[in-house]
Amino acid sequence: MTRYEQQVGWRPVRQLEDVLPEMIEHYKQVLGRQKEMGLTTSGTKDRHVLISSLSRKISLIEGSRRALVKLGANAEVVGGDSDDGCLGGYFADRMWIMPKLDTLSVSDLVQKCRELGIRYIIPSRDGELEFYAKHAAALRKAGIDVMVSPLATVEMCLDKLAFAKEGERLGFPVIPASASPEDLAAPRFVVKERYGAGSRNIGLGLSLAEAVKHAELLESPVYQPHIEGQEISVDLYVTSAGRCKGVVLRRRIKVVNGESQVTETFRDEKLETMFAEFAERIDIYGHAVFQAIVTASGSCRIIECNARWGRGFASCGSGGAG
Repeated sequence: MTRYEQQVGWRPVRQLEDVLPEMIEHYKQVLGRQKEMGLTTSGTKDRHVLISSLSRKISLIEGSRRALVKLGANAEVVGGDSDDGCLGGYFADRMWIMPKLDTLSVSDLVQKCRELGIRYIIPSRDGELEFYAKHAAALRKAGIDVMVSPLATVEMCLDKLAFAKEGERLGFPVIPASASPEDLAAPRFVVKERYGAGSRNIGLGLSLAEAVKHAELLESPVYQPHIEGQEISVDLYVTSAGRCKGVVLRRRIKVVNGESQVTETFRDEKLETMFAEFAERIDIYGHAVFQAIVTASGSCRIIECNARWGRGFASCGSGGAG
């Protein structure tokens, strides 16, 4: 060790025998996490992960790889998309050009997953959540786990009116919503589609007359009071046992088409606890992203929940919820 110290100018402060117990405990924890997910170091070659509707979600690929490394799993990340030229395909370990879900049977999906050695499916688009939620039990019976919430939870999160009513019923500070603006005592309104992506054809800060006019452009409009404040996203993960294991708060600095392009993470234990409890109460499973507004007075008002992985997933690892 003296020669090593002379060469590099550094001497370790701890000896191998001192850290062996910590190393053993670390690998016990890794093996425990592998057991929870059904992974073993000898069998992971046929336990790959499929990210469906991959598109350009490169951060999900990278985040999934980091998670697999952390679990000690020698598994691949397989991209799935109906677009054979999707950008994410150049970053995935392998690519499956998937048929449209309305033409894909569960038996064909199971057969293809077995062919590719896929053990886990991660849906990443709102439009496919109901498909996977409806067939989660059949897929699980075939040995394929899908990271998707129960169908009732998925349907409620996709319906902004139902989400607002359920959040209010449970006592959380959800921004109220109504199919009629007259039901809301608000000087300014937000008008959006009741179903699907909340940013699609959204109208912000509108007067009553403007809101009613804007609603004519929408298929199924829903109204909410317009609330000023800092937009935040809340990424979290809930285990199959219904326990929230990680919450990361992000300030949305730059938003394009409803997606956060630039964010910064921050800590607020009160908010973290509230969102963890909310996710558990509405039976979220896997990853979910809440959108909310923090007002100038410091109060938090919840807008919606996307019951799926989002583009902000990469922030979870850097924010401490990897």
